[in-house]
Amino acid sequence: MRLFLFACFVGLTACAPREAAQYAAPVPEAQIEQVYVATQKALDNNGQTFGERRTGEMNYFRAAVSVPPTHEPGRIEWPDGPPDAATDFVVTETKVYETPNQFLRDVKSERSGSETQVFVHGFNATLSDGMYRTAQMHADFGRGVPTVLFSWASAGDPRGYIYDRDSVLYARDDLEDLLKQLTRGPNDRVVLIAHSMGSQLVMEVMRQAALRGDRTLLNRINAVVLMSPDIDPDVFRRQAEAIGDMPDPFLIFVSQQDRALGLASFITGRKPRLGVINSPEAVADLPVRVIDFTALANGEGLDHAVATTSPSAIAVLRGMMSQAGAGASAFQRYMVLTTSPPIGP
Repeated sequence: MRLFLFACFVGLTACAPREAAQYAAPVPEAQIEQVYVATQKALDNNGQTFGERRTGEMNYFRAAVSVPPTHEPGRIEWPDGPPDAATDFVVTETKVYETPNQFLRDVKSERSGSETQVFVHGFNATLSDGMYRTAQMHADFGRGVPTVLFSWASAGDPRGYIYDRDSVLYARDDLEDLLKQLTRGPNDRVVLIAHSMGSQLVMEVMRQAALRGDRTLLNRINAVVLMSPDIDPDVFRRQAEAIGDMPDPFLIFVSQQDRALGLASFITGRKPRLGVINSPEAVADLPVRVIDFTALANGEGLDHAVATTSPSAIAVLRGMMSQAGAGASAFQRYMVLTTSPPIGP
């Protein structure tokens, strides 16, 4: 019965039309977020690519994404009819780069310091999804650093779970190359933020860098945040052990109400994924912090991205970032799951 219900769910969601980014004229009241995109996807298709072959090429562009003045934290206001910058997320301008060096020059020109933020999306994500999610996070969290979206070759379709897992492996070298380019200056640093299956990609890239002995790259990763990671906890432990010295801070955001990871657990053998663990026992003795957002879930998006879709979670995270910026020790304790004390002698 569970398998039947899952098949029905996949069938219904696969038939549903996917919304795509659209152009519209800007309005003065809207907030413009510059989203830099390094993608394995063709630029003439920002929607589903299920069934299409991977191109093997990287493309680079910048999109000016307009966030409407009516924006509510955690939401992406997709158009319901003709796109209107007064009420919807829209694209007002794009620039395609002919070479990676031109792209990197513009990214670094926006930095006030030496840090770039890199966001890696998860399973079932179209290019439009990734662009708008990046813009929404940038608007809601207000970090003053440029953000690069690494958009790997997800099929953008719920039928493509296995395809996407293979695409993660296919994308490892391209993401590693992007990180090397972003950190090739002596003071250059990156912060990695990954969602869902994108967390597997980030861990694999750090693992292969460690196996190659590239500590220079690993030492230039200032922080890692894995949101709702779709990773087997045993695999994560082996990856972490291979990496060795992990970036600090290394944060894992979890929620026991994550229904998308519940389905992923069913597909992969009924073992809970890393993003739904209810205690840090699975990562005991590893230099990571597990932060539980279960109580802040609001049902949006199957509770698969609570940290970015729940207004309460966004408010908490903004407070945590402020505390961390001020050097407050509470950042390390707040909402952090702790291991249970050993039982017996």
